[in-house]
Amino acid sequence: MIQYEAVIGLEVHAQLSTGSKIFANSGTEAGREPNTLCDPVTLGLPGALPVLNKRVVDFAIKLGLATNCSITRENEFARKHYFYPDLPKGYQISQYDKPICQHGHLLVRVGGEERRVGITRIHLEEDAGKNVHGEHETTSFIDLNRAGVPLVEIVSEPEIRSPEEAGAYMRQMRQIVRYLDICDGNMEEGSLRCDANISLRKVGTEKLGTKVEIKNLNSFRFVERAIRYEITRQTTVLEQGDEIVQETRLWDEQKASTRSMRSKEYAEDYRYFPDPDLLPIVVDNDWIERIRATLPELPEQVYLRFKKGHQLDDYYCELLTEEKHTARYYDKALEVHHNQTALANWITTELFGRLNKENLGMEECPVSPENLGTLVKLIDEDVISGKIAKTVFDEMFSTGASPNSIVEATGLQQISNRDEIGGIIDEVLTQHPEQIAEFRDGKTKMLGFFVGQIMKRTAGKANPKVVNELLMAKLKGD
Repeated sequence: MIQYEAVIGLEVHAQLSTGSKIFANSGTEAGREPNTLCDPVTLGLPGALPVLNKRVVDFAIKLGLATNCSITRENEFARKHYFYPDLPKGYQISQYDKPICQHGHLLVRVGGEERRVGITRIHLEEDAGKNVHGEHETTSFIDLNRAGVPLVEIVSEPEIRSPEEAGAYMRQMRQIVRYLDICDGNMEEGSLRCDANISLRKVGTEKLGTKVEIKNLNSFRFVERAIRYEITRQTTVLEQGDEIVQETRLWDEQKASTRSMRSKEYAEDYRYFPDPDLLPIVVDNDWIERIRATLPELPEQVYLRFKKGHQLDDYYCELLTEEKHTARYYDKALEVHHNQTALANWITTELFGRLNKENLGMEECPVSPENLGTLVKLIDEDVISGKIAKTVFDEMFSTGASPNSIVEATGLQQISNRDEIGGIIDEVLTQHPEQIAEFRDGKTKMLGFFVGQIMKRTAGKANPKVVNELLMAKLKGD
């Protein structure tokens, strides 16, 4: 049987977080009433001329620097002609042969391995409107609020080899645009979406197969499932001796399959030519360096700092760097108490669990990083036990109060005085001679019985380490 390998490239579209559109001054807010964010430029009315939003260019340069691209010093806009109801002008203003960023790359991790995926280009363009189809109606509607919203399209090299790699690349790209604060990355609202190009070739050959495009994938799960399905579909077609048709397909989540949408266009079908209403953009060194100075610490840099500087394993590094707010939270907590692993564990278990339960984002967290750092410090200094700390944490989350104030107000301080604990142990042992005999006859499980009795008498406040140490010594007759 002939073995095939997948050749995958992604075209990621990210809506830029600007207050106004790329060539007009109408707003860009999502969720507004349909067709309330329109203007003469967006509608393509006669005599309306586009004016470039400079902040859009700043954002594109920032993304290019963050993805190791070279910045094109003179680039220009072109008209891309196609005729859909959601495109009032009959063309889209985009970039063709002179994109603003080129020849970059990303490092992605899949299954513990790191792979380099090249980026062919990043170009600027305006978004189209949105066709709204009634579920049980024969009528469709057009909402032009999204038309003219600034986009960057990030085109990868065809170097992705599996659905999992595609998902990892997409996640990494979302991380970067969110760290840069240039896109909110909200895939459900369409702020970040991608088209996937998939072809198959025989293992060991260099010639690419016929490419099929899957449009408008707006979740990591959809990206991976659609690509996985398409690989299976194309493999079946080739094994039957048939040829792959170059086309554009859509992912149908309900049927868990792709379906044909239209034949795939070629570049010449769009009749690109430079937009005569827009001057070329000239980007000089000063502009680039000014943007470079604003770059934050990027996800890969934070990941390596956590891994090498704080000796965290890959699991913690991935979770703590997924969102910029989480990475900053961890850094601030460490400023209070430098127990790297314990803080990582509290954030990724107790804190994440409670935030998920309450459906809150990290930026809405009622527990300050300083307070969480103090909580872990109280545990390490034997002021409270780990079990008591969870009770304190629940109160912190509910009220936002500091752990010190909660411990003082509720009297939850841990009992660590050896004489006090020793006296309680003597009382418990005196009252349970039969259990002592069983323990000394080899029933070591009785140790848990004694610990339980001691904790019961101290309302759970006794220091477990001290209890176990003294109890073992007394049971052995030391």
